Amino acid sequence: MGYTALYRKFRPTTFSELVGQEHITRTLKNQIIADRVGHAYLFNGGRGTGKTSSAKILARAINCLSPKDGEPCNECEICKGAINGSLTDIVEMDAASNNSVEDIRSIREEVNFLPTKAKYRVYIIDEVHMLSTGAFNALLKTLEEPPEHVKFILATTEPQKLPATILSRCQRFDFKRISNDDIIKRLKIVCKESDIETTDGALNIIAVLSEGAMRDALSILERCIQDGENKIDEDKIRDLVGIPKITFVHSITEAIIEYDIDKALESISEILNQGKDLDNFLWEIIKYVKDILIYKSSGKVDLYSDEEISNIKKISDKVTKEKLVNLIYELSNIENDMKWSTQKSIMFEAGMIKLCSNEIGSGNNIEERLEKIENYLKSGKVSMQQVVSNPVMQNANNSSVTRVIANENDNKTIQVSAPAVRTSNNNAKSYSSDLNKSWPKIVNDLKQNGKIVLYTNLINTKAEQINDKTVEIKFQRGITAFGKAVLEKQENVKEISNLVSMACGKDMQIKYISDVQNQVVKHNPEDDIQKLALDSDIPFNVIE
Repeated sequence: MGYTALYRKFRPTTFSELVGQEHITRTLKNQIIADRVGHAYLFNGGRGTGKTSSAKILARAINCLSPKDGEPCNECEICKGAINGSLTDIVEMDAASNNSVEDIRSIREEVNFLPTKAKYRVYIIDEVHMLSTGAFNALLKTLEEPPEHVKFILATTEPQKLPATILSRCQRFDFKRISNDDIIKRLKIVCKESDIETTDGALNIIAVLSEGAMRDALSILERCIQDGENKIDEDKIRDLVGIPKITFVHSITEAIIEYDIDKALESISEILNQGKDLDNFLWEIIKYVKDILIYKSSGKVDLYSDEEISNIKKISDKVTKEKLVNLIYELSNIENDMKWSTQKSIMFEAGMIKLCSNEIGSGNNIEERLEKIENYLKSGKVSMQQVVSNPVMQNANNSSVTRVIANENDNKTIQVSAPAVRTSNNNAKSYSSDLNKSWPKIVNDLKQNGKIVLYTNLINTKAEQINDKTVEIKFQRGITAFGKAVLEKQENVKEISNLVSMACGKDMQIKYISDVQNQVVKHNPEDDIQKLALDSDIPFNVIE
């Protein structure tokens, strides 16, 4: 007999063997015992959480000749035929590759025939969200009033893609993400039966990497024994899946906290020379900083050795909670920049250098930029009474630099306030799924986050989602040449795209549309002020 993958070899055969879904198995067993099995079920949940396994067990249990406490016996003729695939009364269909109207029509024709051996003819439709609109419509009537000898079990990872008419005809069961403890318990059983030697630390890493999916955990475990040695430790797993050793993660995190650029670059160089995946490395750094924050807040952290916890304590003593929270957001921004870039290593190194530099936003730089603005304003080019103020929300530890500048020519006063540390947009906002409603809030959040030049150019605009990938931003009053230049800058396009994507719940592209055709926009002195603000990298607002 050929080799069988671990996740297939150890697929649960009874409800009691399912991991982490007791709230579902208990209900299904009670329905079987009471003979109150529904005609249509919808199993929803993430990958590898037991949806298909539960469907197979349920199909056997309702047809089993000798069921016990709602469980299939797996020994009778029906159960054995279902397990080896010879029983034609249990039909498994993958909707990802059989999603046409014709596929569903064939089911509609078959349901009229009685089962050959079993009590019920059961249809298990996996990835049901992949069915076409026509296929859903063809399934509706049969799903609502199937013959008494027919049962449907639908499985999906994306129930939001199913029509409401389908959802209302099914009993829905939501499968939870499996906890790390439950995954580790199951892995220990698999390792014992497969004669695999492993450490607790290695099982912890596998559980974390699987992200709540039992199938993924078994696949990672299997990959670790493909070299012929049934011994697994932490370093072996890290090498196989491309995760850097914790010493590198600790080293670069410590370098960021201590503003040690040389130390950070040395660690990055070693990681690149080893050919490690930068996305995984950055994910490990973010997770490590998160764990430091948890340790600083609660004094507890899981999945680390005593020596590693000691290193975490040393870092936590050097940094504030606010710094750690901001660092997580900054690292997430680097992750997003890498996602959009074809030069990941360059974006990664540049981001790390920026985080390690304690000269960013220093007082001397602000003094130079304020001096530049002061000289411009004193040149007499301002032709209207203006108040320029910085609305950037300051952290409690940040100070600000403020000057009052008198313009002798026009006898006007202009106030300029600049932050000592420039804050970044954390994108930690929640928006309505209706883009028309959330757009004004998005524009206002740009102002609150210090993106004043963007904010002033997006006032009185409207946003509309025109398809699954694109959002149009309409300028009802037209757009100036300077405004167009600002909005088309790569970092500004990315900023707006990120916020729009958050509102829409998926990655979106933006497109600028002007409602004023062949517009002629006269030069406005305010544009000079805004351009100076942009060039000086100091956000400020112009109020007439």
